[in-house]
Amino acid sequence: MTSGMIDGTSARAVEPLTPTWTRDEADSASGDLLEMPGISALAGAANVIMQLSLPAVGYGVAESTVDSGNLFKHPIKRGRTTLAYLAVAVNGTPADRKAYRKAVGHSHAQVKSTDSSPVKYSAFDPALQLWVAACLYKGWEDMQHLYGDPAAVTEEAYQQGALMGTTLQMPRDMWPATRADFQEYWDRTVAGLVIDDTIRELLLSISRFEFLPRPLSTVIGGFGLFLTTGFLPPEFRDKMGLEWSGRDQRMFDAHNRVARAVAVRLPKPLRAFPFNLYLWDVRRRIKAGKRLT
Repeated sequence: MTSGMIDGTSARAVEPLTPTWTRDEADSASGDLLEMPGISALAGAANVIMQLSLPAVGYGVAESTVDSGNLFKHPIKRGRTTLAYLAVAVNGTPADRKAYRKAVGHSHAQVKSTDSSPVKYSAFDPALQLWVAACLYKGWEDMQHLYGDPAAVTEEAYQQGALMGTTLQMPRDMWPATRADFQEYWDRTVAGLVIDDTIRELLLSISRFEFLPRPLSTVIGGFGLFLTTGFLPPEFRDKMGLEWSGRDQRMFDAHNRVARAVAVRLPKPLRAFPFNLYLWDVRRRIKAGKRLT
């Protein structure tokens, strides 16, 4: 199985559809239309499941020997670096993105398959980075419909979504040319996803917040699984074998109505929390010469 393969279908199925951008051009692109509601962090576990559903990404995480980035060993640090990446990609300056790309690249260089790996992968594979970026962008769209402004989901905002991949090593011209092209890529990739038992158990552990210390994970694990299942698109629920009833949907909708009612009444700095805090922290670390990841 070659890198980026999905049940026999290559994750590289997207051909370059847009004019080639240089790295400097990609870095200098604006993400001003991609405001991320802070409350969307609630859907973080669901987005991780979507990303790891691609076998090469899932096994890259499951088999990674980079302990400093292990969610189950360093949950606070892993949460910080993940949310900081989003903050930098969406609202960072070109200098912020370059610094963060370098830091993530140092960790990613150690993530590659071995002869015993069920699938071949490399964290530097741009096709895998495209999938991760696609999940992040899709999550942004979903959160706009739940907590933000659905009118913000425009073709122009979609183009800025490429920053979620170009802040890594994904070439800008791998990003599907239009939102319609993106939907075609998304549907085709999702249809080919197969989640095996190894990755499913890992994803269920994340859904139940088992990376948090006990007894906290025991107390909130059931609610975590409920929220994560609710935020997952139906096709991912099916692939995970997660049950979801009409009553569950009504409870989830009620939760979102309350969460949105609270969020829209918060001052802007609080609505942007924790992403604004993590962006500030990245810049503080850069200035102080501290590690970013």
